[in-house]
Amino acid sequence: MSRLNRIWLLAAAALSLGAPLCAQQSLPPAPYAYRQLPDPAQERAAHELMQTLRCLTCQSQSIADSDAPMAGDMRHQVRTRIAAGEDPEAIRAWLIERYGDYVSYTPHVSATTWPLYAGPAVLALIAALLFRRRLARRA
Repeated sequence: MSRLNRIWLLAAAALSLGAPLCAQQSLPPAPYAYRQLPDPAQERAAHELMQTLRCLTCQSQSIADSDAPMAGDMRHQVRTRIAAGEDPEAIRAWLIERYGDYVSYTPHVSATTWPLYAGPAVLALIAALLFRRRLARRA
């Protein structure tokens, strides 16, 4: 291998290994990501809403329980909007519009979520029909 090829290979390796270091978050967390609202009633409303919203990074934790930077940004948005007097359901609707139905632990019935509600009922109906048919054969 020639000297020039080695240099190119080392440069490519350095660039590919250095890219993840550049991708780390360098911004400080949003002000209300880890700080509560001064009004206890507003903080309670914000916390109740945050418990029903899913962290898109962790996917199994609510934004209230997650330490992911994205969850911190979402907590900040919720607290800021609650402090401005916005209704929690309006905030939920805004977050669903922005991030999709997956962000809510309690999705509303829509064109994309109806199979989640209808699927179990259809499966139970099929199972009941198969069970009834099997009992009719034995009798």
